[in-house]
Amino acid sequence: MLLHRVRPGRPLLRTRVALISSAAVALVAVGVCAAAYIVIRYELVRQLDLQLTQQATLVTRENRDGTTGTLYGECAWLAAPACAQVVTVDSGSAGDNPAVGRAPVLPVTDATRQVAAGSRTAYYSNIAVRGHRMRMLTTPVHGHRALQLAIRSDTVDHGVRQAGMLLAGAGAAGALLAAGLGHLAMRRALVPVSRLTATAEQIAATRDTALRIELSETAGRRHDEITSLAASFNTMLGELEQSIAAQRRLVADASHELRTPLTALRTNAELLARADRLSEAQRDRASAALGGQLREVTGLVNDLIELARDEEPQALVEPLRLDRLVARCVQEAGAHWPETPFSMDLAEHALVGVPARLARLLTNLLDNAAKFSPPGAPVEVRLIVDGDAAELTVRDHGPGISAEDLPHVFDRFYRSRQARALPGSGLGLAMARQIARAHGAELTAHTAPDGGASFRLRVPHKRSGAEPTAEPSR
Repeated sequence: MLLHRVRPGRPLLRTRVALISSAAVALVAVGVCAAAYIVIRYELVRQLDLQLTQQATLVTRENRDGTTGTLYGECAWLAAPACAQVVTVDSGSAGDNPAVGRAPVLPVTDATRQVAAGSRTAYYSNIAVRGHRMRMLTTPVHGHRALQLAIRSDTVDHGVRQAGMLLAGAGAAGALLAAGLGHLAMRRALVPVSRLTATAEQIAATRDTALRIELSETAGRRHDEITSLAASFNTMLGELEQSIAAQRRLVADASHELRTPLTALRTNAELLARADRLSEAQRDRASAALGGQLREVTGLVNDLIELARDEEPQALVEPLRLDRLVARCVQEAGAHWPETPFSMDLAEHALVGVPARLARLLTNLLDNAAKFSPPGAPVEVRLIVDGDAAELTVRDHGPGISAEDLPHVFDRFYRSRQARALPGSGLGLAMARQIARAHGAELTAHTAPDGGASFRLRVPHKRSGAEPTAEPSR
């Protein structure tokens, strides 16, 4: 068993997933913080704008003649939090304020003169006066003049910067916390995967298929994908263990069954090696025994090969008529068992399968029935069609199957007490069930109510217009 190990320079799955989830959370946190920063800045600036609007209304109401340029102290040194200035259309950036006779403190631009002329509506702007950041409102007043009202925005700028720093710190902390929690969550979520890897490596090292992934009671109650993967892996290990155990039993049983005929073969071969010391009758008996044992060993080996192959050769699959195949197999069985009469009641049924393999299945059932039937007792073969399936019954009138033997009838090399004195290897019925399962059919054994054994083969019905799964044999 080969395992692909993680390359030293490549991060683990939990690290990659944690990084991806942390990056996603970090992007969301940065987006939320950026949105919060924009909202906070907008609200603070809007509060300044509302304050400017209210102050502009007061200034306009109290100074309708425009004779003053300041309302809250000298704007030149900005001891007051706000200052006002009235300009006319002819005011220049370095000219005198016609209302006060001083040079304008607040900057006068073409946009300001346009507001004074009435060609532009009021607007807000950010300015700097002697190193102080201010928010200014320029709005028209009567007499083709414009009122400029400015408020210091140092506190707002400081608050916006402080909020930005706090939000950036919160976003970074959230991203780090998400990274830590994501890594911890991935470690806990991928515990079954780590156990799966460790179990697979231990199986590869020890070849012990009895090992399983241990799942906690909490994990066993969950139904997530990782837990399902671990449970499926345990199921696969169970199937693998059963397959290996069955293979070992097959090898052990085959060795046991081959030991006796091989010993007899060696004995007869050694006997024939001293043929000059034997009479002609003794040589004939030894030669006949050797030939019979060779045929027995050959049949046993062929049966083992058939059992070891757990699938049908797709190149030989073709549509066929089961009733015709049964009739032919019954005719051949009648020639092989002349003392046993066979009766048939066959309905038409079509399916897709391997004719040679299905013929082997039917021959095994017919030979088994004839072998246990007393001389002259009939073997009844019946094929009936029921809906989407057909049922083939092979029934004899022999001693039947005992209750203790019934569960083991299809086991390999199993032979009941009545069958141990009869020829055979105990593989015929096991092979018959394997062929049935390969064709999607079900083979069962029963004891007839009035004596004898009954084997029932339930086969699928071939749908109309169905095509064979592979090219038919030539």
